[in-house]
Amino acid sequence: MVVRKGRSGGAWAAAAALVGSVAAAGCAASAEVAEPAGDPVASVRGAAEALARAGSSKASTSMEMASGGTRVTIRGEGTYDFRRRTGSLQVVLPKDASGESAHRPITELLAPGALYMKNRGAGVPADKWVRVDTTTLDDGNLVTGGATDPAAAAELLRGAHRVDYVGEVDLAGVKVRHYRGVADLAAAARRASPQVRGALAAAAKGFTTDAVPFDAYLDREGRLRKVRHQFSFSNQGRTVAVASTTLLYGFGARVAVTLPDRKDIYAGKIKA
Repeated sequence: MVVRKGRSGGAWAAAAALVGSVAAAGCAASAEVAEPAGDPVASVRGAAEALARAGSSKASTSMEMASGGTRVTIRGEGTYDFRRRTGSLQVVLPKDASGESAHRPITELLAPGALYMKNRGAGVPADKWVRVDTTTLDDGNLVTGGATDPAAAAELLRGAHRVDYVGEVDLAGVKVRHYRGVADLAAAARRASPQVRGALAAAAKGFTTDAVPFDAYLDREGRLRKVRHQFSFSNQGRTVAVASTTLLYGFGARVAVTLPDRKDIYAGKIKA
């Protein structure tokens, strides 16, 4: 599990506040099959290129955070363009103890080097967007937004260096190949596409270890269908364990992203 340096401020405090204001899709294993021809490391590292060839997809995200016996799950749904590196997600925070929603769904727009959030709360007017430069985040937006950028999730696999082929499983009616391994953040940043490189480089500097355990599921075209990464970070002396899962489907989906005008971006102070 990758561990963040022990600071409580900045992006990590924002991530904790997001959770405070408040499953991954499963795979049914089938009988073991012979390992497919080819190098497992090369197969996993090639997943990002396969997604770029596919163009776009629908995406579901799940981010499970656990700290001090408390566990919350933040879920997202949307679409993503892997050529332009743009997408949109509706991120839903957990319900409170009474079963009521603690916060309106957050709209997130993803773009190279930037994350835009609407309905962020924390003193931000309802009609304003918050813009975050992901190249300045200690985690490169692997955690802060409550949903890992699908491109970053795939590009992180370019740093895979210890990979085992587990077997073939069924994922929502599609036969996929399950790989398990460890990705190196610094290596991924060096090999990443230019649009994602800055964010991953920031993450490589922000974590105390570059090792990121993962489970990745690829279809017969080499496209990433599901990936689960494990992270952790320190917030106010507590370690927060994070399991981030991205599920991709509906390839070729239409993606329409219009970034907000400067006048619509909130320039005031955001409460912790």
